[in-house]
Amino acid sequence: MDARATRWRLAGALSLIVALFTLSACGGATTDSGGPAATGPKIRIAVGIDAAYAPFFVADSKGLWRKHGLNVEVVQFGRGGEAVDAIAGGQVQMAGSSDTTTIAQLQQNPSLRALLVYQESGQYLKVVAGPKTGSPSEIKKVAIVPGLSELAMTKYLESKKIDVKSVKFVTADPPEIPALLQKGEVDAYTLWEPWPANGVKLGGKVLESTGAYGLKYQHWLITGQKWLSANEGTAAKVAQVLQEATALVESDPNAAAEATQKAAKVPPEQTMTAVREIDFKVRDITPADMKGYESTAAWYVSTGKVKATPNLNAAVLQGWVTAKAKGTG
Repeated sequence: MDARATRWRLAGALSLIVALFTLSACGGATTDSGGPAATGPKIRIAVGIDAAYAPFFVADSKGLWRKHGLNVEVVQFGRGGEAVDAIAGGQVQMAGSSDTTTIAQLQQNPSLRALLVYQESGQYLKVVAGPKTGSPSEIKKVAIVPGLSELAMTKYLESKKIDVKSVKFVTADPPEIPALLQKGEVDAYTLWEPWPANGVKLGGKVLESTGAYGLKYQHWLITGQKWLSANEGTAAKVAQVLQEATALVESDPNAAAEATQKAAKVPPEQTMTAVREIDFKVRDITPADMKGYESTAAWYVSTGKVKATPNLNAAVLQGWVTAKAKGTG
């Protein structure tokens, strides 16, 4: 576990370096939605490059930022942790990120604030095994991405009564992992689409989705407290745009697929899969959600990745949508 913790810290440091470099050279990975109706300073919102971020791309394609008078630039990152680091560094003002990824970084960045949930799923992440892995008990080496992927694999092994300490965890970037499985360098992995589908194409097999063993993830809209204190009305407008955009993703998957392909070069079938497997909807964070977040935080502490339980009550703003975003226009 000490070696894994060291890899985690190194990955965090590298993520910040990559994030800052990317932001200085990512002209091809941004979408500027400012226009005649946009007002105020530019808001940079960080997102990933997979179909789970379809609402942000739909908001661009349908002109929803301009509709609400916002001057938004959507900035794409390879991993959610990079987006969180970019907020802490002041390079972006808001981001979409998984609850698991953000919780891991609260100790270093206690000023982060989670405003709302805009998507959640127990189906989008899947456990994929190699063709020679006949049963879970044969899993001895797995590939993970620090954060959600690692938590999902840990919970899977525990659900099968497998001693986590008996399994070697190898850290890799998502695009590399299906090939590692094909080469036999790992026995299994747990990732979000399209990486499970890519693994199947290379001879792997999906064992089950995370919901089958009781694990769901959520995506939060996050920001920093300093920016939020000075721009709460603007943040509320962003929430309203996401409310409209998530509804459009659910009602018109083809439009979501088209927008995501144009913005992030994601094949349409991947977005269609995301719409089937993810519940896209803006909602308040609730006390029931907090129990899951506390469990995640406790897991991080148990692994040594964080030294103390983060202050979730300060970082996670329960009921913020109802209090701040309803009726704002």
